[in-house]
Amino acid sequence: MEKIDPQAIAHPAPALSTGFRATRTELNHELATLLRSSRQQLHNVQHGLNKVMALEPLTSVKDLIIVGEGPAAEEIFQYCEDQTVRGYRFRGVFHDHALAGPLAERQLGGIEAAKVFAVQNRIDILYCALPGSYREEITELMEFCERNTIRFRIIPSPDSFIPVVNTTDLIFHGAVPVSRLRHEPLDRKGNRLLKRSFDIVFSFLVITLVFSWLFPLLALFIKLSSKGPVFFKQVRLGERKKKFTCYKFRSMRMNAEADSKQATKGDPRITRVGAFLRKSNLDEMPQFFNVLLGQMSVVGPRPHPLKLNDQFRDIIDKYMVRHFVRPGITGWAQVNGFRGETRTPELMEKRVELDIWYLENWSFKLDLKIVVKTVTNMFKKDEMAY
Repeated sequence: MEKIDPQAIAHPAPALSTGFRATRTELNHELATLLRSSRQQLHNVQHGLNKVMALEPLTSVKDLIIVGEGPAAEEIFQYCEDQTVRGYRFRGVFHDHALAGPLAERQLGGIEAAKVFAVQNRIDILYCALPGSYREEITELMEFCERNTIRFRIIPSPDSFIPVVNTTDLIFHGAVPVSRLRHEPLDRKGNRLLKRSFDIVFSFLVITLVFSWLFPLLALFIKLSSKGPVFFKQVRLGERKKKFTCYKFRSMRMNAEADSKQATKGDPRITRVGAFLRKSNLDEMPQFFNVLLGQMSVVGPRPHPLKLNDQFRDIIDKYMVRHFVRPGITGWAQVNGFRGETRTPELMEKRVELDIWYLENWSFKLDLKIVVKTVTNMFKKDEMAY
């Protein structure tokens, strides 16, 4: 008769116990990596809060250039020189011929040089003071600014061919009225403060009340479903084309096409656990850390992979305008059925159209509506959720 080792009875599954300990160690490592990568940004947030508590000015300075000339352009220049502490920094003026007067010393080149300078120096605003006779150049400047997330401002003139927006949307720099191409509620400081406050409170509550207990469960299921890390990390573009690392729960098996190929219906790369995460939107939960750090918002245009941006930015009009605001975990396009795979340029064009509509019609009530609709959609069947 075979003898039974008492040690084996006391420890029937040492390999299984070791396996679970290894899995738990890997989960702890994954979460530690996520938090460690954000340590510097958290330090920056703390530094900013310390400034506020010390009553020091905390101002986001916007760099601007002027293309054109005239008394209105000179007034804008003088206004910006006097108001630098209030958020404007004049970087130069451009025109195809030599300028005279106070702008002459600040001229840096011609109209084409303005485009190069704007990109290289991350200019925030371009003021156009060209007369209507420069119709072609003005049109090219507008399109250039839209493609490069630079806000285009028009200094109206009697012969301007560009229609001026409603009087309520005019900005006055000193005595000079300046017109914008589109209505942007989030261009107002009060609205930005309200949206950011909601982002901080909402994401903090989700992380502490939901993520804290749901993470270990989802992480365990992900690890058991296939080999690989718990988180999927991908570089994406944020507000004003600033790159950041976007976090998601991994829903696919490890593959070489993760950064280049969109998920398709019946995609063999998606695991069973991943299919559930994608249909329920739970794969996006780690992005609340991105929100807390100011890289994303709870609601906004969804950040696309870099390759997708390169593919569509030159073939879809105003595609890059969606980067005038922070990207969101959910958005107006997503709750209206335009989520997931974009099989044709027409689908992407419709998504961009809805993103721009959101940007031009933002309200806090609209954000709340989108959040509620996102939650209710989690319990509905969505053909695009795969």
